[in-house]
Amino acid sequence: QLQLVESGGGLVQPGGSLRLSCAVSGSTLDYYAIGWFRQAPGKEREGVSCISRINSGGRTNYADSVKGRFTISRDNAKNTVYLQMNSLKPEDTAVYYCAAVSTTVQTTCAMHWKYEYWGQGTQVTVSS
Repeated sequence: QLQLVESGGGLVQPGGSLRLSCAVSGSTLDYYAIGWFRQAPGKEREGVSCISRINSGGRTNYADSVKGRFTISRDNAKNTVYLQMNSLKPEDTAVYYCAAVSTTVQTTCAMHWKYEYWGQGTQVTVSS
């Protein structure tokens, strides 16, 4: 059973940065594409970013609202996926979740895939 634990959330001023981490245990990360999602109060959960199984030659995708500000990366040796968030805005305030989906496809990812394993979430609050 794959387990995911997010960390790195907190309170930050507009324009600031945070780096979220998603530590994975229970299996090697090599077989999973990873996504980051978020849910703000009163809103539906939305996809933020995803990364394919492999880094080199692989693919990342981003929601339009975060393109150019957020960067997803993975370190399979450490079984950890990161979400670097820069130029944060108040509308980025949400609980952020990482999720994993097993796939035979190595070089792409999509946020609409049926992610099988989810973390418990970490709160990100952007406010002055």
